[in-house]
Amino acid sequence: MAKKTSKPGVIARNRKARFDYELERTFEAGIVLEGWEVKSIRSGKASLVDSYVTMHDGEAFLNGSRIEPLASASTHVVAAADRSRKLLLHDYELGQIYSAVQTRGRTCIALSLYWKGQRVKCEIALATGRKKYDKRQLLRERDLKLEQQREARESSY
Repeated sequence: MAKKTSKPGVIARNRKARFDYELERTFEAGIVLEGWEVKSIRSGKASLVDSYVTMHDGEAFLNGSRIEPLASASTHVVAAADRSRKLLLHDYELGQIYSAVQTRGRTCIALSLYWKGQRVKCEIALATGRKKYDKRQLLRERDLKLEQQREARESSY
């Protein structure tokens, strides 16, 4: 019997995170899911908007993520779409995250959910919030870069 392969690639992204935060260090974490959640993820019902990581008793938990239950997959279970999910990390990574989050102005946020083999992984990052003027500067730089690319394309014709 042939081995079943899952869909490669990204499941969900937190696009606003890269704009709102200055990312410092990223980690790859496993995530503890229930069966109905995996089925929902396969059908594309996951969202990471406004998701963040908290620490409790030396363990990391993902909060704010939503995995909408499928009507057919979760008939026998009371499904909570926005429950906190445990993240699987090494002890030294948990220590680094805990010590960094204790510093004022730093947080840990989720960036993306993706498939790695048959497992779902979560990319998390230590981040510092950007000020409003930093965001404006970032937008100016993006606009300038796009304008330069347009000019380069037009001059090549």
